[in-house]
Formats: sequence, structure tokens, C-alpha cells
Amino acid sequence: MATSKEYGLGEFDFPRGWFMIADAAEVTQTPQPIRYFGQDLIIYRGKSGRPVVLEAYCPHMRVHIARNTTSYIVKDGDQVEGDSIRCPGHGWRFTPEGQCDDIPYSTHGVPKAACIKSFPVQEKAGCIWMWHDAEGGKPDYDLPEFAEWDSTGWVRWRIDPLGTLPIHPQEIVDNMADYAHFVPVHGSRDVLYFENEFRDHVIMQRFGAGHRTLIEGSSVLETDTWYTGPGILLSRMEGQFPSVIMICHTPVEDGEVRVWYALMVKVSTTEPTDAEISMARSYQDTALDAFAQDFELWKFKQPALSIMQVPDDGPFHKERIWYRQFYNPRSRAGEFHTRVNGVHVTFDRRPGAKAA
Repeated sequence: MATSKEYGLGEFDFPRGWFMIADAAEVTQTPQPIRYFGQDLIIYRGKSGRPVVLEAYCPHMRVHIARNTTSYIVKDGDQVEGDSIRCPGHGWRFTPEGQCDDIPYSTHGVPKAACIKSFPVQEKAGCIWMWHDAEGGKPDYDLPEFAEWDSTGWVRWRIDPLGTLPIHPQEIVDNMADYAHFVPVHGSRDVLYFENEFRDHVIMQRFGAGHRTLIEGSSVLETDTWYTGPGILLSRMEGQFPSVIMICHTPVEDGEVRVWYALMVKVSTTEPTDAEISMARSYQDTALDAFAQDFELWKFKQPALSIMQVPDDGPFHKERIWYRQFYNPRSRAGEFHTRVNGVHVTFDRRPGAKAA
């Protein structure tokens, strides 16, 4: 396990951006302990349905707010009041913004310093997303639209939790520039083109090739894949059943990530039938098997603190420069954009294509 500093990424141990932290269906009014970005946190739903993420420890006596089943505050179902939450130790109540607004036994009010850190949270496309920023700034880019989530004929994804990997997320993001792995790992053949585009906080990969099992004859399987920020990958694949794959990875510790996988499929032009939903689930299972080919490599590899690159590799150097913007003050982001923004063509045999 290598750290951000060992990769030379920048000032911060953890990146700035939107990250998945939970399957929305699993977040209830029962507070749950979670850990991301080297911090113990809690997540719960307020009575309004609002998801809330707070620092885990009460500032009074450092009691963990979510790790309790025996306090009468918990047993009586009084821990969540409205969208606020009480510490099981002494009943101090905190708003979703982290400010203590009630100490039930205090005759001297609430100390101004009685607060815990809160984090910006959104619920979208069946997931809970948290904004992380070592500088404490507000989000400087939006979540993806996930337009297919509410589109007719699309089967919404099932969230597949894949657990944690003992690697730095840099190793996962490297896949965006890894032209050479598609043939030996994924069974691609007769590659037609591979290119990357860097556009501020977004990196894109466009790829077209044949495949040993997924398509027949001289047909080309084309994918458009992109990261929105450092932790949310979406990949759109056209065909008989258009699909959108989502892969999310979120740092737990510096050098360890939690990973989720999901896939939406368009199966009709009307409301999907039970049979079509079942088919979409099988399609997701098949696609997950393909992703597992990458996952196995990541699980057992050593950190590639530097890459012994050859000219026919994809633009690893540009991708790693792009990724550094999230580990440095946002005031420096423009420096990295200037160095990499634009299209980099690694391979292109399409008619009329120009040399890279």
C-alpha cells in the first residue's frame, strides 16, 4: 500500500471531489458508522428523509454517536429528532450542519464551540454522494446528470458493493490511459481507435475495437468512458441494448479504497417488464465479470510509483498530471488544466484519421 505522498501527488493526502459513500437504499434513520478519508463519520436519514453525514465523535467527551445500542436515547428511539441527532452519551443534540443546539441538562446554554464537522451530501441515482475537500470549500463542480435514471425504458442499476482494495486510487485512474491492456485482459481485438481527452475536472476515453466474445465478425464495440472528478467513472456502450456502467471508488485510508459497480440498461421504449428487468440483471452480471478482470490485477499488483512507459502506451504521464489537480489547492487547478487539456490520440485506424 503506497500513499499519496509516495506518488508525489501534492499537498493533500486525500483528493477533492464528489464521492460515493453509500447505497441510498441502505441509509435509514438508524445512524451508521462509516469511515472515509481517514476519518470516522456517521450517516443517517433525518425524519424528512434528508441524508446527513457528520463527524463521528461528540465534542463533549468524544463519545461515538453511532456506535451504541444500549443507551436509553437509542433504545427509546429518541436519537434522531427531526433531521438532528443526539449523542447517546449525554444527549447533546446536533443539527445536520453540525451545530449543537440543545444540551438537555445545561442551565447555562450551549457553548459556541459545541459543534462537529458536517459534510455536503446529495442523494442521486440511488447513491449517497459526499463532497470532500481538505480546504473545506464548497463544491466547484456538479455531480453527473445520470439522465438515464429517470428515462423511459431504462432498468435502473443495482448497486454491487465490491469491498475494499489495498491500493491507492491512482492505480485505478491509470486505467483511463491504459490502451495496451484491452487485448490481453479484456479480449479486445482488431483495435480501431483509442484516444483520451482532458477537459478540466473531466477525463475521457474513447475506444473502438472488435471483441472475442461480445460481438461477431468485423463489428466494432465502441465505448465512451469518462471520470467526473477523481472518483466517479461512467461508461456508455451502444448496441442492441444501450448501457451505462458506473464504477465508483472512494478512499478509506491513504492507500485503500472502497469500490462499487453498477449498470443501467435500456431494454424497451416503454416501462420494462419483469422479464426485461431480469435480462438487464443478467447483463449487469456479465459486465461485472469483465470488470473483475481489472479488479484482480489491481488487487495483487505492487504500487507503480513510476511507470516504465514505452511510446505505444497511452498517455499515462498526462493522466497522472490531470489527477494531481485534486490533491493540491483548488487555486492551482488551472496549472494542471493548462498542461493537459485537449485530445491525445494513441491509436486511430479510422478512415481519414490523422496521425497522433
